[in-house]
Amino acid sequence: MKLSTPLTLLTSASLASAFHKGFNIGAERPDGSCKSQADWLYNFNVMKSFPGNFHDVRVYAASDCNTLANAVPAAVQAGIQILVGIWTQNDGHYAAEKAALEAAIAKYGVKWISAVSVGSEDLYRGDTTAEKLAGQIHDVRGMISQPKYGGRGIWVGHVDTYNAYNDSSAAVIKACDFIGMDAYPYWQGVDISIARQTFQKSIDETKAWIAKYNPGKPVWITETGWPAAGPNFGGSVSSVQNARSFWQQVLCGLGDSYATYWFTVRDFFLAPNAPSFGVVDANFKPLYPLTCP
Repeated sequence: MKLSTPLTLLTSASLASAFHKGFNIGAERPDGSCKSQADWLYNFNVMKSFPGNFHDVRVYAASDCNTLANAVPAAVQAGIQILVGIWTQNDGHYAAEKAALEAAIAKYGVKWISAVSVGSEDLYRGDTTAEKLAGQIHDVRGMISQPKYGGRGIWVGHVDTYNAYNDSSAAVIKACDFIGMDAYPYWQGVDISIARQTFQKSIDETKAWIAKYNPGKPVWITETGWPAAGPNFGGSVSSVQNARSFWQQVLCGLGDSYATYWFTVRDFFLAPNAPSFGVVDANFKPLYPLTCP
């Protein structure tokens, strides 16, 4: 069973989360050019070929690189649901993002949408205020909830790092239908042996802030992963073995309890000497078994 309007089809946060498992996918090819509709379809079909029933994707933008214009028809064809990202950094960009989402809904309806994230790590970067971001969350929810679009009941929330949720972000937490949490034990410099407990601590801290300001709303794991290659970071070692171990610890260990979007299928915009988080190589062949025990 796939969900199209989570608030009406599901009656609990745990059930809502269980239906979403997939990947973050960027709108750019490795050379920096924008993906075509055919590129998106190929990415979706590669993802669907992995064991584990992956049918969900998170995209970072709506208008940039014509993300929704190219990704949505491919998603409809492939049977993929999209967690839509809306950038909020400046008013002009935000307006373009809203317009791109509205155009996609007008053309393809809403069944391809799993949820909408207004902003991505804005609080962590200090790009905006919690009050302004909360207003944008309500604004997008109002737009897609118009009767002509049939989007009433689609969850609208925000994605940020686990440590960006605190008292100062209360307005955002209160505005959300779901709270997207990005957490990378690799970037916390821990050994792979304690990666799972480090990650769980991030979840627990996020849940505590939700309990304080918006009880009952679910946490979605919107970004995590471990690099299979590249530099080490503190006590975190990049290797295929550790990437596979983290996959088993977190995706396999928590995947039935939380909506989970792994980072990433294939690296995009990989800078020199940067960690490589992709689970496939340049030919889209898995670097390690994408299975669970």
